[in-house]
Amino acid sequence: MPVRNSSSPEPIRFAYWVPNVSGGLVISRIEQRTSWDADYNRKLAQIAEASGFDYALTQIRFTAGYGAEYQHESVAFSHALAAATTRLTVIAAILPGPWNPTLAAKQIATIAQLTEGRIAVNIVSGWFSGEFRAIGEPWLDHDERYRRSEEFIRSLRGIWTQDDFSFRGDFYRYSGYTLKPKPGARLPEIFQGGSSRAARDMAARVSDWYFTNGNTPDGVRAQVEDLRAKAAANGHSVKVGVNAFVIARDTEEEARAVLQEIIANADPEAVRAFGHEAKNAGAASPEGEGNWAKSTFDDLVQYNDGFKTNLIGTPDQIAERILALKEAGADLALLAFLHFQEEVQYFGEQVIPRVRALEAARERRAEAA
Repeated sequence: MPVRNSSSPEPIRFAYWVPNVSGGLVISRIEQRTSWDADYNRKLAQIAEASGFDYALTQIRFTAGYGAEYQHESVAFSHALAAATTRLTVIAAILPGPWNPTLAAKQIATIAQLTEGRIAVNIVSGWFSGEFRAIGEPWLDHDERYRRSEEFIRSLRGIWTQDDFSFRGDFYRYSGYTLKPKPGARLPEIFQGGSSRAARDMAARVSDWYFTNGNTPDGVRAQVEDLRAKAAANGHSVKVGVNAFVIARDTEEEARAVLQEIIANADPEAVRAFGHEAKNAGAASPEGEGNWAKSTFDDLVQYNDGFKTNLIGTPDQIAERILALKEAGADLALLAFLHFQEEVQYFGEQVIPRVRALEAARERRAEAA
């Protein structure tokens, strides 16, 4: 049965993509005043924390491609950002295959101990088959990748919460394993991405958070209703994050001009190569509804269909659109920017206060109704 009132009474949260790989967050030759180095990212994390962001998501890449010539490893980088901040929770992307749950559980438990629990994980089921081939890892079929990821998540949670943990899966097995120290009272949240049936079904069983690629409020609502109905049937609950690329400017015309400049300066060869890899991964789901399966060239200039969410315009316009996403069931907006440090600060100064004011006004109206 559809979940009709999917909007959360809690304030919508904000996360940003950590640029720990080179090339920024668009496949374009446009100037990007964004750096992948450690000093830039420490400062960015501090700006984001002061600006009202709750989370930062590090990326995982093992090989170059599509502008990402250089890549810092996600777990170590996440620890560095958590150490440079006091409130921000950093989400480390982890890729089953290269990682084993035992290693991941121990790494994250140690960082949790060192940062008072300000670490989470994003389990990436894999979209880049060429990367797996390059490092000698088997490339599984679409639904098999999600089946492995579910066993990975069940293993992580079991290791973090149980002594003498035992598990017998097709991909991972444990027999009386005890990890000490465990993460502590604040258990790391488990995020995952996807848009396919297998991704939603996995989230409805085991994940704390579900990230979907950029989408309209109606597109988000359809996924939320399906996801939360399935989760409720499983006695589970899951929160939803939506990808978006933000272009916030004083006028809508200025913001739209920036978008057109990004697309006009796209690297066609790199976009097509990324699109070929990503679309094959998305379309490989049995129903053909995975991430990027229906993305256009313009959509693919931003890795995660972030233009589709349409957070492009003035601060007032963007705040209204964020509220529409929340009313569609989104609990978090995962954001990317062209010039990260300055635009994250502008977003915190100009957009987040407007979002909070709109949330408060709508709450008052609901109470009065």
